[in-house]
Amino acid sequence: MIIDALQSVLTIFLMTGVGFYFAKKQWFDEKTGKLFSKLVVKVSLPAFMLANLTASFNKQSLSSAFTGIVAAFITMVISYIAGYFVAKLLKVPENRRGLFSALFGLSNTIFVGLPVNNALFGVESTQYVLLYYITNTFFFWTFGVYGIKKDSGKINSSFFSKESLKNIITPPIITFFISVTLVMLGVKLPKFFLSACTYIGNLTTPLSIFFIGITLSNLSIKDLKFDKENIVVIIGRFILSPLIIFLLLRNINMPLLMKKVFILEAAMPAMTQAAIVTEAYGGDYKSAAVTCTLTTALSLVVIPIYMILFAMFLA
Repeated sequence: MIIDALQSVLTIFLMTGVGFYFAKKQWFDEKTGKLFSKLVVKVSLPAFMLANLTASFNKQSLSSAFTGIVAAFITMVISYIAGYFVAKLLKVPENRRGLFSALFGLSNTIFVGLPVNNALFGVESTQYVLLYYITNTFFFWTFGVYGIKKDSGKINSSFFSKESLKNIITPPIITFFISVTLVMLGVKLPKFFLSACTYIGNLTTPLSIFFIGITLSNLSIKDLKFDKENIVVIIGRFILSPLIIFLLLRNINMPLLMKKVFILEAAMPAMTQAAIVTEAYGGDYKSAAVTCTLTTALSLVVIPIYMILFAMFLA
């Protein structure tokens, strides 16, 4: 099983290499990267969410998962806030603190998390992956995007101001609420519409990873370094976040598989979408791409370690 999971991570690297290669061949350029980021944020990711959330859940399953969703949300709140204070202690420039907090506290739940969990635990883990994904997506497209926009100077007011709330209303978050509303009302969308959303949504992973490859093609080897910021993000991703959710879930009565999936999801690499959104709002997307690449590479080591820990403590 571990070999299957590692192959999932290697797939990400191969796709990143494709984006990198075609950027070096000048098939992809900076304009292509901007196009990919817009397509993901405004088209493919909303379609992906609508298709997956409405197809995978019903009112009962979504309601019964409330405890797990709350635990996941608390984990993200603690990790994100910890990232913000750590950024201050490290004297991270103010125009990167929101990005740093997002990279520190939020994980790659779908691009890496979904294939890894399916490889390790089978397709029955998908419903739990999507539950964590719902929470992670909501948090990122509200608090996470607010912080990234604030980095770029596009928001100067507090999170709860009218101006900030308007800025947070993005296509993914709108689609999120539409999807949850449809599930709770028991509304079934036409098959042809869901099929179209599925096809379009399937563009999300390759476009996002190609974007990382394009960004890396503009960097030198010396840019891919384990500086103090990246080291601290690694600690947040692979140690702090999974530890927090383990402590929250250990005494809660819920399926063991759900606990394993949530812990592993909390220990996934940094979100590739953070780099895309940062680019879309004029932030330091290159540093985000470096962090995403480094944490994804390290996940090749981290995943087997967590499988051993599961065998020891969650058998």
